[in-house]
Amino acid sequence: MKAIEITEPGGPEVLAWSTVPDPVAGPGEVLIDVTASAVNRADLLQRQGFYDPPPGTSPYPGLECSGHVADIGTGVVGWEIGQPVCALLSGGGYAEKVAVPAGQVLPVPDGVSVADAAALPEAVCTVWSNIFMGHGGTCTNSNVFMVAHLRPGETLLVHGGSSGIGTMAIQLAKAVGARVAVTAGGPEKLARCAELGADILIDYREQDFVEELRKATDGAGADVILDIVGAKYLDRNVKALAVNGRLAIIGLQGGVKGELNLSALLNKRAAITATSLRGRPLAEKTAIVAAVREHVWPLIADGVVRPVVDRIVPMPDAAEAHRVLESSAHVGKVLLQAPTG
Repeated sequence: MKAIEITEPGGPEVLAWSTVPDPVAGPGEVLIDVTASAVNRADLLQRQGFYDPPPGTSPYPGLECSGHVADIGTGVVGWEIGQPVCALLSGGGYAEKVAVPAGQVLPVPDGVSVADAAALPEAVCTVWSNIFMGHGGTCTNSNVFMVAHLRPGETLLVHGGSSGIGTMAIQLAKAVGARVAVTAGGPEKLARCAELGADILIDYREQDFVEELRKATDGAGADVILDIVGAKYLDRNVKALAVNGRLAIIGLQGGVKGELNLSALLNKRAAITATSLRGRPLAEKTAIVAAVREHVWPLIADGVVRPVVDRIVPMPDAAEAHRVLESSAHVGKVLLQAPTG
């Protein structure tokens, strides 16, 4: 088969469409003929040499894919050859085939094309496991998850509201009855967030999100903040939290080291959690995927939640897709379409 290899750490030009060995479905795995994959910030970090895949996983980038079941390993039940599926991956999505643990596979939701389904697994699993998991009895062993438990009527602040994660977070939060504030760069991106249901629109280039959020919430702040920035926003995020607020850090685009005012955190009786999805044990990923299938897939089938796809790029041209993501010239997901025939 062919896959995108990272020939050496560097810029988008180091991505090469290469002939590589075919994967096989091992015990407990499903082999997928890939229709599409999606580009995530983690892929850019891996390309730059800053985010190696977990030991024993595919060396190729790509944390999610869609396609059709090509083969089934021993011990796997519930899937059929040819069935349209999408999957959460530890790597390997930028390829014509990928083998994945069966517990990380999902059926393509009703009303969604096979290609567009590639936009769902990583974003939905990230948002659900960080903001909703454990709420309403969604996971019996929720103590293993660092979660924010967003509730109906609460206010969620989403940094990067126009990103793939952000566009999904807006929709899911509105679906459970929360009020949503977003930060994004410029009026066009904020308008797209509003179309998805965002209530409070903050242009981070021109406005102070702490002050704007206080104005919009009569000084209360956000009950939950979903943060992709990290260190750069740490102090202001704590200031923006409501009493009993929860800050969920899922990205480090603004650095890894920040100063934390513990007194401010204590006075608000607030909590900070930080999680990544890629390195979680299989059992945790399986639990997250099962919860997503139970609670989110019906919302997608009903049209309440939908994948937001900015553009689809041929997979051999993955370098161009990486340039788009690095420029932040997109809203929602950038997908890679595998060659056909």
